[in-house]
This record gives sequence, C-alpha cells and structure tokens, in this order.
Amino acid sequence: MNLYPLLRPLLFSLDPETAHEVTLKMLNVAHVSALGKMIYPAIEDKPVNVMGLSFKNPVGIAAGMDKNGDYIAALAALGFGFVEIGTVTPRPQPGNPKPRLFRLPEHQAIINRMGFNNMGLDHLLNRVKQSSFKGILGINIGKNFDTPIENAVDDYLIGLGKAYTFASYIAINISSPNTKNLRQLQQGDEIKSLIAALKEEQLKLQQEHGAYVPLAIKIAPDLTSDEIGHIAKLLLEFEIDGVIATNTTIAREMIAGHPLAHESGGLSGAPVKDNSTLVVRGLAAELQGKIPIIAAGGILSALDAQEKLTAGASLVQIYTGLIYRGPKLIEEIVKSL
Repeated sequence: MNLYPLLRPLLFSLDPETAHEVTLKMLNVAHVSALGKMIYPAIEDKPVNVMGLSFKNPVGIAAGMDKNGDYIAALAALGFGFVEIGTVTPRPQPGNPKPRLFRLPEHQAIINRMGFNNMGLDHLLNRVKQSSFKGILGINIGKNFDTPIENAVDDYLIGLGKAYTFASYIAINISSPNTKNLRQLQQGDEIKSLIAALKEEQLKLQQEHGAYVPLAIKIAPDLTSDEIGHIAKLLLEFEIDGVIATNTTIAREMIAGHPLAHESGGLSGAPVKDNSTLVVRGLAAELQGKIPIIAAGGILSALDAQEKLTAGASLVQIYTGLIYRGPKLIEEIVKSL
C-alpha cells in the first residue's frame, strides 16, 4: 500500500526540518506496530558482495537521514539493503543556525546547510547497541566544527576507533560543504596524510579486535578530473576499501533563477545527478574495478540508479529521492536490477 502520495502534501506543508523529524517518528511508529507489515512492500532479495560484505540488495539510505542512529531498524524495514547513519562527530554539536534546510520542488532538489548537527558519537553508539537491526550498517564520521582543520585527523581517528566494532563499514566524510574548510581535506597532501593515518589505524584495530572493518571515503561532485585522478591513486596506494560518490554540490547553475538559488549549503536531488555520475565514471576509469564505488546523488528513479551502476558503481544510496518519491522508489530500483 503506497500511502506516501497522500502524506507528501501534508509533510511538504511543514517546515522541512520539522517534516524530517515527523517522518522519522511516523516510520518508527509504523515499524513497531502491525501497521508496518501492512504498508511496507515485501522487497525481493538481490544479494551482492561488496567490500567483503554481503548486502541483501544494492540500495542503501545515505548518511544524513538518521544522524544519531535513532531510527536504524525503522529505515531498514523500508527494504534497504544497507543503512548508513551519521554524519556523527566525536562531540555533540548543534549545527548551523536555522533555517538550514530548503525544498526546491520544481527541481526535485534540496539545499541543506545543517553543519553536522548531531548528539555525538557516544549517543549514536548507544543507539546502535540498542537497535534490533542485524543487516549492513555504515557509520559516517566527520570532524567537529571547532576542531582546527590541521587537527582534523584527530577527530577522524577518534571516530574510527570508537565506531570500529559497531559498524559493518565506516564512511569518512571529507566532502560536506557545510563545515568550514572541510573540503580542503580532499586536496593534495592533506588527503594523503589523512588516508595514510586512517589506514594505519584501521590495520591496528584489525589486529586488536580480530576483525576487518572496511573504510569508504566520501567525496564531492565538484572535483576536477585531475583531483578525481589524484584521489583514485591514493585510494589504490593505501588499499582503501570503497569510495562514496558523491556528496552534495555547491554549484548553482542547474537551478539558476530559482528564488532559493542564493542560499548557501549543499544542493542535492535531480540537479546533482549528472555531475555525480561523471565522478562515478571518472573514478571507475581510474580504479579499474579494484575498489568498489557507492553512488549517491540525484537518484529519483530506477533509471537513475541504473545509470549509476552502468557508470561503474556497485551500490547506490538514496536520500532526496526518498523525500520526493517515498519508499516506493526502493522497490522500483530493486525490481529493476
């Protein structure tokens, strides 16, 4: 039963951040009651092995939907093959001032400048412990806004160390446009130092815990082909397990003339689709199948997902597509595979 077309006008009448919170709470109620079984579609398994992990299907929820790990099982019940929570920072932080989330329905897009608002790593890990979810769980980690960029590696190492035994894989977010100077970590020597430190720590943690937890680096859609090439070489050099392409974009030419085009933050949804696919294609050419790509950005239909997979991705993630299309989108994509 697809109730979302009936619910969407009501949700879109609310402030976007309020609608986000209301939606998650409604999902949770449905999940813990008999209602969930009535309205959630039974999605056929389409198993795929990526990063040494077995996914029940290749469609995941991207980070940002559940920053604190409060709704893991409820989101998984929609039929996702994997759930990625966060971005979480070592210490709690409020994020940027409101308003910080904007809908652009004419473009099937969202602009957000949330700024890693979250309740901190300890809260998230407690929620993971309490969750009944047994599937593939990614934990997306970032740095606190007030940690100087030259000390950013310390925050990522704290995140990696604490989250290691709780995650199926750990995503390293160095591409959000909403934390000052964060994207600098994708450049030149800075990304090399960060990746080297993370890889060294990952191998130490593997020895300590007797288990290997894969690392995936999340990058921006606004990189040049030279920058994509540089990152790909480092991913290969340090044997990083995966790459997520892409985060939101700071570009605005796709929505030029829209009254909200001037709002700062990351643009997601349909306008970022082509740039994200170009990054996936560029990475695929450089990586030659040696490192898997998780594609995100502008997936609002089964066709969009197929485009990403054809470009070289092994898995896809949705976020804005879920807001505009509802849970039916997951079923559509999985059926098309």
